[in-house]
Amino acid sequence: MTKMLSQSTEFVVIERPTTSSRIFAHTRRDAIPVAAALLHCAYFFGMFFLFPRVPLWVMLILGLIYSVSISWNINGISHNFIHNPYFRSPRLNRLFSILESITVGFSQIFYECIHMQHHKGNADRPDDHGETIDWISIYKHGDEGEAEHPLKYTFLSFFREDPKTVFKELKRMNPREAFWGIFELASFVTTFVILGILNWHYICFLLPFYYFGHCLSYLNGYYRHYGGNPDEPIAWGVSTYSKLYNWTWFFNGYHAETSFPAESALDANSGLSRPEFWSNSARLGCA
Repeated sequence: MTKMLSQSTEFVVIERPTTSSRIFAHTRRDAIPVAAALLHCAYFFGMFFLFPRVPLWVMLILGLIYSVSISWNINGISHNFIHNPYFRSPRLNRLFSILESITVGFSQIFYECIHMQHHKGNADRPDDHGETIDWISIYKHGDEGEAEHPLKYTFLSFFREDPKTVFKELKRMNPREAFWGIFELASFVTTFVILGILNWHYICFLLPFYYFGHCLSYLNGYYRHYGGNPDEPIAWGVSTYSKLYNWTWFFNGYHAETSFPAESALDANSGLSRPEFWSNSARLGCA
């Protein structure tokens, strides 16, 4: 939410807001996604409290909401936190990262590594050896250079995740962050194990919704690139400009803008004019 795209009359530029806040690093408005993350965490533990106290049909509705909220958090709150850590204090950023890991059931640091690898490849096509730079490219398991079927990508990507590869990359870049990534994984697994010990019926109930939530996150990512052109940098991503979607999903819809390299847009020698940017960018999900 804190990274905003603005346009001059000639060039697309990236502007970062500044703030005098002693708590927030970029803008006081980041209190909104932080509060949303806290509420999401409370909702997660609230489901455990309500499980033996409300009818099953109520829990089924709450479970579906939890599934949607996983995708909502990953693609909104967590995604923005990757690009613009909310707090000035490294300690607060660390605590928030752990909170997010427990809430969505996956290490925020591992997610950051996967996401940054995604930006390196931006849903690239497989090379001659069938490998992609982007570990989660929608083309990686497709046929003849085409995108994989959305249902296969949505429901199989969860099982294709490779924590070992992510850990190796993290350890290569920053061993300290690799340690904290393992700590976050251990934190969420420990949380689930404790909940299972306290009420094994509940954890059996929760796990399908947990899995479905991560499937929805992959589905969201799929359509942030499907219809784009992996061979044309300016058309790597697909944007959605629905006000309702962007207000509720923390401006996740502006994907083509964040996928296109800012340095190219800023290059005065590129001759990229405002009309040319929009005419060459990927198709829109919503006007």
